[in-house]
Amino acid sequence: MWILSGFADEIAADVEEQLDVLESEGIRYLELRKAWGKGVLTLSDDEVKRLKALLGSRGVGVSSIGSPIGKIKITDPFEPHLEQFRRALWCAQQLEAPYIRLFSFFIPEGEAEAYRDEVLRRMSAIAQAAQGHGVTLVHENEKHIYGDTPERCLDIVQSVNSEVLRLAWDPANFVQCGVRPHTEGYEMLRPYIDYIHVKDALAESGKVTVAGEGDGEVRQTLKALRDSGFEGFFSMEPHLKSADEFSGFSGGQLFVEAVRAFKRLVQAEGIELG
Repeated sequence: MWILSGFADEIAADVEEQLDVLESEGIRYLELRKAWGKGVLTLSDDEVKRLKALLGSRGVGVSSIGSPIGKIKITDPFEPHLEQFRRALWCAQQLEAPYIRLFSFFIPEGEAEAYRDEVLRRMSAIAQAAQGHGVTLVHENEKHIYGDTPERCLDIVQSVNSEVLRLAWDPANFVQCGVRPHTEGYEMLRPYIDYIHVKDALAESGKVTVAGEGDGEVRQTLKALRDSGFEGFFSMEPHLKSADEFSGFSGGQLFVEAVRAFKRLVQAEGIELG
């Protein structure tokens, strides 16, 4: 079973509005990055409890905490950031989220190898902190971080070598880094892929598109995932109106267009979406 989720903050700041749109498309999960305009790690305890009650009343679960962990400069202090990660663990526990999304630190351009050891030290410390919490960490490939290419994503998961650290596959981000995702990265990374972000991009401009209309080789990847027996979450992250290093926005109409484009791709392969 493939389960549809999404960054519902791309729909609207208001959670009720987010849930209305998700319900209209039969989506029963969301990836929590923001609620009421606040980042997930800045929500108060009471706001997390309020959110949990609201989601429960609407029958919606949290597929992942879409945290910003790892989106600081590699030269920034790490210990305060590790404390933020512990907050992410708490949020995941409260909201019964099986995954936490994270990154591998912004690196000065062209200096990845110089900072490799520090990246791996930090990622290992994060993975160690997650042990015993019943959550899986998924590293998202992203522009300007250490793990922006398939080779460095592989380096992270193999070097840290922790059962709690896996990969989130984001084809649009790979395209924006000059990578042909399926051709150059899929076979290498498939043993570690646990979670999929749904967005596409054009290689020439980097512009984000709905799935299947860019150069992210989405169709090939869907077929390969199906043939490999993949089961898990596909999280809509359309970024069709705006995007920055920490979030994106699409609005309700464009979010729905992105969902329906993805559903058409999946249905064409005879795959059932939950």
